[in-house]
Formats: sequence, structure tokens, C-alpha cells
Amino acid sequence: MGSLNGRTPKKIYDLGCGPGNSAHILSDLFPEADLVGVDSSDEMLARAREEGPAHTVWKNKDLSDWVPEDTPDIIFSNATYQWINDHEVLFPRLLRAVASGGVLAIQMPTNFGALSHVLLRKVAGEGPWADKVAHVIREAPVGTERFYYDLFAGEGRIDIWSTEYAQILQGEDPVLNWVSGTALTPFTTILKGAEREAFIDRYRAELRKAYPKSKDGTTLFPFKRLFMVIEKTA
Repeated sequence: MGSLNGRTPKKIYDLGCGPGNSAHILSDLFPEADLVGVDSSDEMLARAREEGPAHTVWKNKDLSDWVPEDTPDIIFSNATYQWINDHEVLFPRLLRAVASGGVLAIQMPTNFGALSHVLLRKVAGEGPWADKVAHVIREAPVGTERFYYDLFAGEGRIDIWSTEYAQILQGEDPVLNWVSGTALTPFTTILKGAEREAFIDRYRAELRKAYPKSKDGTTLFPFKRLFMVIEKTA
């Protein structure tokens, strides 16, 4: 039985739950809590119902304006809010929804200053497709540690840290493959056919120069993530 500040959590929300990977961990840590997974993708929620932990409630909601109907002990989110703007409004609202003595725990990739993302914005802004994709170019959707600390100052105990992982990747175009399901997706969703392939080809060429292979054929890809855990004042 898991505990939080000496008590057993009764209600936990997993925001941006995807196929239920994190929900399994939360369920193992706090088996007696009611667990709710929230996501805006029908496809991910369908997988979560098949692959996620049993006795979990799955809900399709837009997280840009979501608030719980009750007062959870834990609101958790892993790698979701980098896709959503207005953190200065959203995150204090989430913390207000948490029970006194509860926890808001959020992780977001913050690799937007890395060459992978800088070059993606460069290719998007310089090609014949520039006007089509201009609205999905986002310079810095995740703020600094100071930005988030200031959001929560005075509301409870705050732990904020960043970690850069040295991802050791295999394959011919490993960085392209890595970002294909994340940062690249908004662009490839808009562009079609030959234009889409031309965009990817130009981006691939830039990535190959920026991330050369090591002597053993692998590619080193530094990747930074921001973590924050706010324990609300009881």
C-alpha cells in the first residue's frame, strides 16, 4: 500500500495517459486509489482500455481547459503539457484542484533549444511550405525552472529539476526516427505527398550533419527533460 504524506491517496488523475504506461506504475504504487486516465486521443484511450491497468476509468477530455470534478490527492502528467500553451494559467489551476497535502507532479521534454528542434524550425520556415506550417512552429513551449517556481511560490513544497539524458541511438537516421512521432508530427500531418517527402528529406540532411555517427556507428542524442513536484500546503 502506497502512502502520500502519511496517508493513503484516494483519487489520482493521470493526464495525457496515452496507452496507460504510467497508469500501471501509479496503480502499482497506490493500489487502493481510484485511478482516472485522461487523454484527448480516442486511439490512445482504446489502447489504454486494452493494455492499461484494470479498474481504471478512462476519459476523453481536452486538457487545455480540463479541471477535475472532484478533489484528487495526486494529479500526474508525463510528457503531455509541452503540447499545450498557457502554462501560467493551466498549472496554477491544476494545483488549486489538488487536495490540501496532495501533489501535482509533471514531467515535460524541454529539448526545444537542441539542434533537432532548431533545425526543424529552420527547415519549416525556409521552404516553399513555410506559410502552411507557420502556425505549428513553437519556439519555446516549455518555460524555465524559474518560471515554474514563480508560478507555485508560496503554495507548498516545490521540487524542480532538469535532467539531460544521453540517448545512444542506432540506425541510419535515428534522430529523425526519434522525433517522427513527436516534434515532427504537426508538420507531417499538414504536408502531403511530394511536398511532405521533400520537407522530410531536407530535414534529414540537416540532422545527418548535426548528429554525425560515432566510431561504433551509433548516434549520441542529448535529450533534456524538466520535472516538477509540488506538494500543496496542508
